[in-house]
Amino acid sequence: MFVSAQEGTAVTKPVEKKTESNQYLNSSKKLGFTAKDSLFQVNIGFRIQSRAGYIKTEGESGVIEGEIRRMRLKLDGFVYNAKFGYKVELGFSAKDMTAFGNDGNVILDGVLFYKPTKNWLIGFGQTKLPGNNQRVISSGSLEFTDRTINNSKFNIDRDFGLFLDYSLQDEDHFSYSLKGAITKGEGRNYTKNLNDGISLTGKVELFPLGAFTKNGSHFEGDLLREKTPKLMLSGAFSQNNNAGRSQGQLGDDLFEARTLQSVFFDAMFKYNGWSAETSYMSRMTDDAITVNPLDITEKQAVFVGHGIDTQLSYVFPSKYSLAARYSTQKVGSDIETISPIVDEYAISLSKYILDHKLKIQTEFSYENEKFYTGNTSGSWYARVQVEIGI
Repeated sequence: MFVSAQEGTAVTKPVEKKTESNQYLNSSKKLGFTAKDSLFQVNIGFRIQSRAGYIKTEGESGVIEGEIRRMRLKLDGFVYNAKFGYKVELGFSAKDMTAFGNDGNVILDGVLFYKPTKNWLIGFGQTKLPGNNQRVISSGSLEFTDRTINNSKFNIDRDFGLFLDYSLQDEDHFSYSLKGAITKGEGRNYTKNLNDGISLTGKVELFPLGAFTKNGSHFEGDLLREKTPKLMLSGAFSQNNNAGRSQGQLGDDLFEARTLQSVFFDAMFKYNGWSAETSYMSRMTDDAITVNPLDITEKQAVFVGHGIDTQLSYVFPSKYSLAARYSTQKVGSDIETISPIVDEYAISLSKYILDHKLKIQTEFSYENEKFYTGNTSGSWYARVQVEIGI
């Protein structure tokens, strides 16, 4: 229902500006408010992830987890007309609000958009960089309870700057998207140890068999049961100049700035309930180890290396889903003595009650770490997660 902002009463035929559907500015199927004169619109959304689980590492006592993993408030809409849009997303869970120094991390997204034509979108502010596909996908639209081990180490997350997007989408013909960003390179809400380096990111998405139904490349699982095969192939490159943190936009502070290069390749296929994904991620730099000039025994390293994820799932007509995932992560030679090689195996059973808006997920995962010394360590967890949102 839309409500008149001027009169505060329900209206049956609101005057609403039409907007193109895309990952940044999409006002469809949301609770919203539109001014009677159509000079502004506010759409409201929220979601909560509640999870419980059991984690057991070899040689250690098991741990029971229970937490609100994510609690998000989202606002989007337009001001003046549909060409001038905005998106705000705030995170209120403990992990969302983890602070760096005196900088709180409540603000996830705060970005203004200008859409001069049907295909162009220009953004300014803080939002997700166009990196690996699983990071671009919302954490509420995953088939598993969380993203992969490689996403946690290699993704380029959010940043502040200028964002460009040119998309040509057609469900029946070859389609593509070109995305770019010029950002400050230190990640969201980061205000200490700033330098003159910037981050440059570019991405190409190709849809040889036509665009996915209802932007289906931006959620996992073939919930819409694509009637014809759909394929997405994408590649992205990011160079973060004079980065001050161990993972570029994320991680601990380095003792000396480094220039980082990140490469991403993704593929997604969906057809008749089946979904298959694979991705490659990597980070490189010259001389990954930085040393504290005041204490040479204290070091901080850039996390360099590469990882591969593969994932297969099937959504039954009853909206139950089975999914399996394998991830392998290999660290670079600079840090192989301090970080292990990791393999992870996971299976998931989910029930989609209202697609990704209301779902119950269960997951069982095993992770094996191989250290430089030849020692190994294994850990496994079982988890139940409920997601609800509007």
